[in-house]
Amino acid sequence: MTSIVLQLSEREKNQVKASFANYAQPSKNPYVEAFFKPEGASITIYTSGKVMFQGERAESYAQKWGHQAQQTAPVQQNIPMIGTDEVGNGSYFGGLAVVASFVHPDDHAFLKSLGVDDSKKMTDQKIRQIAPLLKERIPHQALLLTPQKYNQVINQGYNAVSVKVALHNQAIFLLLQKGVQAQQIVIDAFTSPKNYEKYVRQESNQVTQPISLIEKAESQFLAVAVSSIMARALFLDNLDELSQAVGLTLPSGAGHKSDLVASQILQKYGIAGLEQTAKLHFANTQKAQKLLD
Repeated sequence: MTSIVLQLSEREKNQVKASFANYAQPSKNPYVEAFFKPEGASITIYTSGKVMFQGERAESYAQKWGHQAQQTAPVQQNIPMIGTDEVGNGSYFGGLAVVASFVHPDDHAFLKSLGVDDSKKMTDQKIRQIAPLLKERIPHQALLLTPQKYNQVINQGYNAVSVKVALHNQAIFLLLQKGVQAQQIVIDAFTSPKNYEKYVRQESNQVTQPISLIEKAESQFLAVAVSSIMARALFLDNLDELSQAVGLTLPSGAGHKSDLVASQILQKYGIAGLEQTAKLHFANTQKAQKLLD
């Protein structure tokens, strides 16, 4: 049986307690502060600060608190799965959209009939055509961080990676709260597992199931592809709304065209206009100011 012992801080111990509160069980051992029995493992918190994870899923649970797994279990396609993806991270204008979708093998034929694929390989017209059909059929949780809110959380201490970690984690957490039963959770990797775990430990809502971060997951797993499509549609709708608000067509991406439009917004509305429409920490902000000068 796998056994893993970690030395955790008081804050981290409290995070473990909060994450597994529903699995708490009594212990007569005077040196045991708390004991939990989630699926596939037992977790013991000792008064010394040591936390022991035991059982077949011990490694997966322990990864959330710094344990580095020796190998990752293979992720399968033909099982009930949650997949997540985000859109808008590389675009100066528009918000950051993250979607978590639950796809059952019974949905695969339907998804393939629609031509579901990585949203980067699909036209925006195709995305907007099939996104409503996916939203109606597939259980999902969509989150949109508007530019205004994005700028606020960056100012509060989040960075471009930690804000995505927070959104992916929250989307998964809320989708699980709806009662879906996923055997795998896959995130289209945007950072290393170690980085993800470092940031996710700071979040108040904790997902107790193991999570796999896989590069190019949107082209490998239908659940991630569905999320990429719905997230793209959400991002495009937000971009349209912001364009109407300022009376200018806001481009996607972060190229020179974005600099030009940003300078027009600065001239017309000042920095307040960019705070409402763009991610201010991008270099485009400084470039737009230079164009205006």
